Order: sequence, then structure tokens, then C-alpha cells
Amino acid sequence: MDRRDIRQDQVTAEGADVDKWVHSTCNLCSVGCGTDIAVKDDKIVGIRGINEHSINKGRLDPKAKYQWIPNNSEDRVLTPLIRNSAGELEPASWDEAMELVVRKSKQALKEKGGDGVSIYSTGQGFLEDYYTIGKIGRAGLKTHLLDANTRLCTATTEWCLIESFGSDGVPASFDDVDKADTIMLFGHNPAETGTVLWDRILTRKKATGKPYLIVVDPRKTPTAEEADLHLDLKPGTNLALLNCIQEQLIEHNWIDPDFIQNHTIQFDSLQKELENWSIDKASSITGLPADKINLAAEKLGKTNTLVSTTLQGAFQSSDATASCVAINNIHLMRGLIGKEGCGPLHMAGQPSSSANRTVGGVGTYPANRNPNNPTHIKEIAELWNVREEDLEIGPNKDIIKQIELIEKGQIQFFWNIHTNPLVSLPNKGRARKALEKVFLVVQDPFLTETSEVADVILPPAMWGEKEGTMENADRTINLLRKAVEPPEGVKSDFEILVDYANRMGFQDKEGNPLIGYNTPEEAFEEWKRVSEGRPSDMTGMTYERLEKENGIRWPCTKENPEGKTRLYEDFHFPTETEYCQSFGKNTFTGRPLSKEEFKEMDPDGKAMFQVTRYGGPSEAPQSEYPFWLNTGRLVWHWHTRTKTGRMPEMEEKAPQVFVEINEEDARHLSIREGDQVRIVSPRGKVEVPAKVGNKMNKGEVFVPFHYGNFEGEQTPNEMTMDEVDPLSHQPVLKHASCRLEKVG
Repeated sequence: MDRRDIRQDQVTAEGADVDKWVHSTCNLCSVGCGTDIAVKDDKIVGIRGINEHSINKGRLDPKAKYQWIPNNSEDRVLTPLIRNSAGELEPASWDEAMELVVRKSKQALKEKGGDGVSIYSTGQGFLEDYYTIGKIGRAGLKTHLLDANTRLCTATTEWCLIESFGSDGVPASFDDVDKADTIMLFGHNPAETGTVLWDRILTRKKATGKPYLIVVDPRKTPTAEEADLHLDLKPGTNLALLNCIQEQLIEHNWIDPDFIQNHTIQFDSLQKELENWSIDKASSITGLPADKINLAAEKLGKTNTLVSTTLQGAFQSSDATASCVAINNIHLMRGLIGKEGCGPLHMAGQPSSSANRTVGGVGTYPANRNPNNPTHIKEIAELWNVREEDLEIGPNKDIIKQIELIEKGQIQFFWNIHTNPLVSLPNKGRARKALEKVFLVVQDPFLTETSEVADVILPPAMWGEKEGTMENADRTINLLRKAVEPPEGVKSDFEILVDYANRMGFQDKEGNPLIGYNTPEEAFEEWKRVSEGRPSDMTGMTYERLEKENGIRWPCTKENPEGKTRLYEDFHFPTETEYCQSFGKNTFTGRPLSKEEFKEMDPDGKAMFQVTRYGGPSEAPQSEYPFWLNTGRLVWHWHTRTKTGRMPEMEEKAPQVFVEINEEDARHLSIREGDQVRIVSPRGKVEVPAKVGNKMNKGEVFVPFHYGNFEGEQTPNEMTMDEVDPLSHQPVLKHASCRLEKVG
């Protein structure tokens, strides 16, 4: 039962007499809180939570309360900019900028083909923007180089769900958090990354004693401080712990044989692989006491209901997809999926990264279709009225692979939308050298570090200045109405994309414009037709309903207009060969499986146990670099601070980067609170002040990743690895080796 009282958080400019409140949704984390935007004299002057919205019941994250302030920043870019022959950015008209973008696009297509052009987008855009990017990319540019910064935050969610259940789509929802006897937060720190969700969990726990909280995190985070059981394992050992837990469930018969027999395949293969695991083995690898591991296994084995969440601590670590698959395996062993209070709830980091996956703007195919299934290619071709051969473009290539292709001279044109890769990508030095080689378009309301190497800047509208929908982490589609017009000279992302497609002359096979819609709502209506009959079916939704009902979860059809609280309640999974989103990959190497290999497994509506073989971290502390380096988020900031760095209330809470060091390590190195410390990895170095305490285990340090976007700031990603998970291709940002040197 949801025990939260309504608590309407509201912040407005001092003395503001609000003219009207306009329906919207928070545009920061992936929880998807309902908001109203305050407008006075056609200017955004504040925000409040929507009391009737089930996600937040009026509550707002600290950052969310001030997200309207950057809209009114004096340093917004209000006209396109073009870099001149002297290397300086100078103002240009939209015609001048777009004509240059089109000319360079056509040149790259002529000289390199579709693989000469990349679009790298965002997790904070709108579903209608992503759908348009996918259509332009697939049927217009004919490229398979579509990716987004969702690669850094949510790609592992997609692939662990495909591997286990045949399709993307998180099985559980936030409603299940209110029912679960046990919640396992694995590499997920909602006290800082999703405060409204965390408040929802803690409110119930303080009232009822439930849920029992298991927190898996190397750091003593604010979330871990509230845990009933905190498993502070060594970095890079997630899968060792999970393999042991799986083995213990089987050994003690804490499993559901009937569910396994009737609704899953490949359990025997997994069981055989797990025979080599024991609590002692896991303890030696993870550094956890045996009694803690035993207690975790017992709690997970005996609980009647279980929700498991994951985030970057799982996604950006070694064995990322395999670890999340292991969590799926635990739910399947126990039969704790498709039931109230049960299921994996693999999270997303950004407010609409899930929508980018769903509609095909980030390397996926629209509506969970399989790019290796000719039937699905034919469906999209018919829906878009284009030739099938124009869509047969091969496998998608992720951003790290694209950096390699730039280095080889393959990619000539790179369009960067609402993200700041020269701060957020790992191994920053390598990324910068690559982006300096291409024709770089940056679409952002502010000048960022990535803008420093851009050839063209396109200024887009911000939150509250445009209309569209977003998908949060539990499949809820929310509507954001336009509250005010954007500043003069600024266009919405949607308008920029449609204008680009028209200027490029993209057409369907009958000579009509490829992009046949003119408004976001028209785009949503076309998308609904594309989604029909697929796992993410949204044919029962309308803008009017989304606003009136404060969001609806997919699938939402005319037959099931209320949407689905949780997936797989009938224990049927989308694993039929002709229906599944992918034929999967080898869980060890990442090699894509053929249709024949998938068909031989014959899941046919059953979930798939996958063998989870522990590999461990590829880089570990050594004599020259004796410390583990971990990176992560703070409650006060989001992404690279392009927006939160312009919120004085947030900036004053955490104005600069720092390094957290264990007290014993600090004593050994004669480092005190506030001392300047040089952190050196095999790839780069930074100098930052020290925070000394007991949040870190000995031999481990933590640096928040938000910094590096403003002049003179240190960038933690100077030091991180660009190694990726073999299945999701998500970078391993959570652990690298380093050494510490006291400066001066």
C-alpha cells in the first residue's frame, strides 16, 4: 500500500504573481514526476509538483525545484553559430547554419555512404524527437550510427531484458515497490539519484517495517546507511556475489520448480555452471564476510515478494549485462515475476532514455522490432512507405566504436544533440582528439566543453518551451505541454529535425516527404501506428488522456486502455522467434546469435535462463596504481551540470569536484581534509581537494563525475577506461586503477 501523504513542493520566483500553471513532467532523473510550470508575463517563474500524479504525489527532487532557472540564464545561445576560418564562432542565420549542415551531410554521404554520418543524441529529449531521429537515420541517411548518452546510463537495461525475456521493457513498476517484502538495490543509490522514489520506499518502511532493504554498493552511500543489509563488496565483483547467491538458492531448494518447468528454458545449463560456486569462494573474491553472503542468499531465497533495482553501479561495472541477467535469473528461479510486488526493476538514469530505446532513436528498431528479422524490416518499410533494402543496414555501432571509426577516417559528420560527450565519455583525451577530426554539429542551449570543438552550434528550446512526451523508468508515458514560447531565434529539437529532413530532400518511395507530420502530436499518432501489436504498443494513448490521467504505462491498447502495471502477469514472454526483439548474444563474448541458433533454443513464449560466467575487472590496482577509482553522482547535480551548474541553489551545495578517501589511507599518505590531491590513472590525471571519512573502504576512492564543463574545472573522465561490456557496449566507468599524490 502506498502510504505517502500529498506534499506539494513548490518554488516560484520571489514576488511572482503566477498567471497560469501548465501541465508538464520533470526533465531530470528517470522517476518521471508530474509537475506544473508557473508562468508570469509569458516567462517561466517556478514549478510545483502535481498532487494527483501517482509517481510523486506533489513531491519534487531538490534539483527539480530549480530546473526552470536555467531557462532564464543570460548565457543561453540564442542564434546559430558557425566557426569561421579564424577558428572563432560567429552568429549566423538559421538558413546559413542549416545549409552548411545539409551540405556537409551530403558530402559525407557521397564520400563515405551512410556510415559517414552519425547522430549522437540524449536521454532528456522527447519521444517524438527520438522517433524522428530514428526515421531520418534509418530511412533517410541509411546509417546504423545512431547512439545517445543513454549508452552511458541504460544500455545494459535493454540487453539484460532482451537476453532473459526476449524484449526490452522493465517487468516491474514503482507500484510494486509499495508491495514488496524485500527490495534489493544493486548498485543503485536512489537517496541521491531518485529522491522521490527513495522517499516512497522510506515512508512505507518507517510506517510498517517493510521492505527489508538489501543494498549492494562498495560505498557507504546515504542509501546504504538505511539498509538492513549492506553488502560493500570490492569493485568489479558483482557477478561473483550473484553467482554465489544463485548457487545457494539451488542448494537450499529456495526455488520454484513448477515455474521453472512450465515457464523457462535452460535452467539445467545454468545449474551446471553454478556448481563451482560456494560462499567461501565468493567471500574471497568480493571481500564480503561469509555470514553476510549467507544472510543475503537466505533473505532472497525465503522472501515472498521481491523487487530488484539496478543502476550505474551495476551497468557501468565489469560483467554488467551478465550481472543484471543473474538478477533476472534469481527472479525466475523463485517465480517472483509478473506478480504484485515482484520483478526486476532495472532503472534508467535520464528522464527519457527509455523512450529513445523504445522508438528506435538509439540504435534499436522502432517498437522492439528485430533488425535481423526480415519480417520486421518489411513491417517498418510498409509503415514508412520506403523500400525494404533501404532499411537493411546491419548492426548498430555504439559511441565507443564510433570513436574508433572516426580515428580510422570513416565518420566525417557527427551531430551531437543535448549532450556533452567531452565531459561524459570515458578516456576524455581520446574522445576529444576524435571529435576534432569530424565536422561537428552541437545542438545545445548552452556552450559546453564539446562546443569548443564544434563547427556549428544550433540553439534548441528547453523544457517548458516545447511539447512532447517522455517515458520514465517504469514504462510510464508522461506529457509535457508547452508553457511559454522559446526565446526569439530558438527552435525546438523537433522543428530542427523536420527542417533538416526537408532540406535534405528525404522522400518515401512515392516521392512524398519522408517526414510527413508537422507537429509533435502528429508524430506521436504516427508512432502509435508503428507500435501496434508490438510489446510497447501505445495505440490506446492520446495526448488528452496522458494529461488527464497523469501518465499511462505501456502497453496501452484499445482493448487494455489502462496500460499495464507490470509485465508478464500471464507468464508468457515475447520470445517467439518471429516476434522477439533480438536473437540475443553470446553472454560471454557478445557475439550476436543467428536466427537458427535462437530457434534451436526454442523458447517459444518462455523466459530464458542464461549462464552467467564471472570474468571480473580487466584493470585492477597494482604497484604503480594501488587504488580503485570509482565515479558517480551527487544529489545536487545532474549529468555534466550544463543545467544544474546554472542553478545557484544547487551549485552552492557542491561547487567543485573532490575525492573521497578512507581515513586510514589518508593518514598513511599524510592527507587531511581539504588538501589538494593529484589522482593519476594510466590514462590521465586531475588535482582535486580531499574529503576524508568512512564512506569508502580502504584502497578505494570516489570522484563525482559531474564536473569539467566550466572553465578551469577538473574532469574525472580524464582517468576512466573506455572498455565496454561485451553485450550492452556500456563503458566500464565504475572502476579503474589509480594512485594518489599529495600536492605541495
